[in-house]
Amino acid sequence: MLPNLSRRELLAGALGAPALFAKNKIDHSRISAISDEIARTPEDAIAFAHQYGLSWLELREVPGHKGGNYFLAEEDFLKAAARQFKDAGVGISFLNTNLLKFGLPGTEPLRRTPEAPDAREKRLAREQARFDQREQDLRKCIQAAHILGCKHLRVFTFSRIAEPETVFPRVAEVVNSFAKIAEREGVMLLVENETSCNVAKCSELAAFLKLTPSKAVGLNWDVMNGQSMKEDPLPGGFGLLPAARIHNVQIKGRTILDYPEKLDWAAIFTALEQANFKDKVGLETHIFGEAQVAKSHESMRAILKIVDPDFRPSS
Repeated sequence: MLPNLSRRELLAGALGAPALFAKNKIDHSRISAISDEIARTPEDAIAFAHQYGLSWLELREVPGHKGGNYFLAEEDFLKAAARQFKDAGVGISFLNTNLLKFGLPGTEPLRRTPEAPDAREKRLAREQARFDQREQDLRKCIQAAHILGCKHLRVFTFSRIAEPETVFPRVAEVVNSFAKIAEREGVMLLVENETSCNVAKCSELAAFLKLTPSKAVGLNWDVMNGQSMKEDPLPGGFGLLPAARIHNVQIKGRTILDYPEKLDWAAIFTALEQANFKDKVGLETHIFGEAQVAKSHESMRAILKIVDPDFRPSS
């Protein structure tokens, strides 16, 4: 766990001891982006990567294929996709699965609007079916990761209830059972702090990870998600996290562009470097609508302005 440092202290430390993290700098080579937010076809996602000199992409949905995703796709499709990425010189840094992103049977998720009895009955049946097949889905996601040459897979903590901490032991039991499979398969499950799930804030993520000690379980820090739960990402939220278990970080477009949610990413990168973070940082634009791809370009330019100010994207 990191000390609760101010931004000034973080920057002062950075200036005072550059040798400690100079080799660990978050540079151009460690920037990635989720393909279905930056483009409308896989080919355009690869073109985006080439335009900005990216060596990595994150995968989730297949761009332009509504309802189609990489993590549960069939083997033949995945092998073709893997060849396409390899031929383009693009690696896959993170597989954004939807594992455990549904209601845990026996719990009642928070709802903004009332739920009709028949709709509730159907939802409960769907959730039970997904729970029953959770390990089959995990194995299929792991197979996808192997084919795509990716070792990090996202996992959630079930739909958020009124008092999330009360179900942490039950959720941890499921994740720990997943971890045993992940260990054997040589992959790592990264728990994401997600506002719709039981682990949303950094404080919750830190508490939950104490119940999942396996080396096959790490974390994907989505910085804006904690912020939207009224948690100060830096130094507050970050200072609570077990830094050695951070294996992916995601940047929302609203936190890098001129929106009310904008954050000091230069300071966040410095904090990550000082904490010896060695993995990738991925853009998850999340500015929806017709402007999404354009905002992805703006966001990536803003990221690279911090990590590689001399870079000029190709046209």
